[in-house]
Amino acid sequence: MNDGIRILITGGTFDKHYDAVRGELTFKSSHMAEVIANARITVSVQIEINQLIDSLHMQDANRQCVLDACAKAPESRIVITHGTDTMVQTAALIGEARIGKTVVLTGAMVPYTVQGSDAVFNLGAAVAAVQILGPGVYIAMSGRVFEWDKVKKNREKCVFEDA
Repeated sequence: MNDGIRILITGGTFDKHYDAVRGELTFKSSHMAEVIANARITVSVQIEINQLIDSLHMQDANRQCVLDACAKAPESRIVITHGTDTMVQTAALIGEARIGKTVVLTGAMVPYTVQGSDAVFNLGAAVAAVQILGPGVYIAMSGRVFEWDKVKKNREKCVFEDA
């Protein structure tokens, strides 16, 4: 297997931008190259855009595309940027598949393009985590790392916590 890290992009708040014409957050393209530069990530990464959707719109077929991409990737270490609303469900699908790779899902509560975003920090934490954790599926958010089957999103507090 390849020693680099694959960053698999699925969309979510991480990659949203404010569309002034429509007055809403939408997807235009991924900001990943800029985020990597701003985070000063120096490990070898391959960026793959899997889809650009809000995780509230992610269906079983979308999750299957994420799982298939993870299984097919030549890298044994994968970071997935994902919307926080259904991140746990996607992590569960990948975790239950037991693909033998280290997979870390992360996202952002505030879009990368908005002042005060947590995107750079969360990506940095996920890239560090994927390098030191053993095979399995994890979620890295707000300075914490959780195993896929021991985490939940607390929607009232906008944080991930132990399940």
